[in-house]
Amino acid sequence: MSMILTGKLELSSTNPVETRGGNTSTFTWVDFPTPFPTGSDVIVHATTQTFNAPDTPGIRLHGVSETGFFIRFNELYGAGTKSNGAHGVDTVGWTAYTV
Repeated sequence: MSMILTGKLELSSTNPVETRGGNTSTFTWVDFPTPFPTGSDVIVHATTQTFNAPDTPGIRLHGVSETGFFIRFNELYGAGTKSNGAHGVDTVGWTAYTV
């Protein structure tokens, strides 16, 4: 049986771009309103819903589990483009579901 949860949050970043894999010290933890059953394979999709800050935010997710996930803005970085990592407040909508 599939289970679907949705939510939104106000997210910003005052930290530099994170380029070290697995470092979540600058991420925000999001708790699911209802945990998924133990052992579930959970997928999260997150999308910026507003355009309040001028730079393009990349969204990084990490540590998706039955109880929640880590998220942060990581402004686009690479191919000649460098960002300071700071990003103003924008709304992020997310959907989580089991497969």
